[in-house]
Amino acid sequence: MRRIAKTLSIASTIALLSSALAAQTGARVVPVEIDADVVYGHKMGMALTFDVLEPAKPNGAAVLFMVSGGWFSRWSPPAQLAARFDDLLVSGFTVFAVRHGSSPLFKVPDAVADVRRAARFVKANASEWGVDPQRIGVFGGSAGGHLSLMLGTTGDEGDPASEDPVLRQSSRVAAVVAYFPPVDLTGITGPNDRFPALDFDAGLAQSVSPIFHVSADDVPSLMIHGDKDELVPLRNSERIVEAFKGAGVATDLIVLAGAAHGFEGEHAETATEAMVRWFETHLAVASDGGETQATGQ
Repeated sequence: MRRIAKTLSIASTIALLSSALAAQTGARVVPVEIDADVVYGHKMGMALTFDVLEPAKPNGAAVLFMVSGGWFSRWSPPAQLAARFDDLLVSGFTVFAVRHGSSPLFKVPDAVADVRRAARFVKANASEWGVDPQRIGVFGGSAGGHLSLMLGTTGDEGDPASEDPVLRQSSRVAAVVAYFPPVDLTGITGPNDRFPALDFDAGLAQSVSPIFHVSADDVPSLMIHGDKDELVPLRNSERIVEAFKGAGVATDLIVLAGAAHGFEGEHAETATEAMVRWFETHLAVASDGGETQATGQ
């Protein structure tokens, strides 16, 4: 059954976006239906949630967005959040804005476990949102890019013996786009005032570092990175793209000249266009092998 009580109507959502966002940002406002605060799990008595942004003309594919900066997952009003994904929505992608347990209470391994569960939950309930479970991509920036790569490199088929039906589902995604992602956490774990999520057992660092999980069955993965990034140096993306190429995985690296950590203006536009093209290319074939509409227009 649709979560009608939580879902904003298309008309009211457009009004919210128009009044709250268009005048402030100049962003294009597109029709979107929002299914807010869907609970995909619980931990320590708290709910883990995501928002579903459904386009007016869905193409049957979906993209999970990792809401994570420094492995802190911030909540924002879903109508406000929706404006960030105009280009994906226009192209017909259903967007899932996934929040994980945040630092400082929860650490990187906890965030990885949370987003894996979110991927399983979406696949288990894909028909509710008209999504093909075989055509789900993932993207994010910085910590969100790291989590995206963890899903892309460590997906599994689920545990058929689990009593939890969600854990019996696959966590595999079909494509990844990562903006300026840290790919190797070895040597940087421990007490950290700026990024408390890194304060975990150093012995677990390789298990949550995507560079150590690259294999031939990984999904097509695009890195986008600025050459002036001092927080997460460009070498991170270069290393994992080299590893993907060595394993025979479809991959690419777009280097934005002059861009630092976080993209603005033309850099943001270039990154968004490349991200949407990547997903149109790698999520545009239905699970039955037939061609599908790549855009909602």
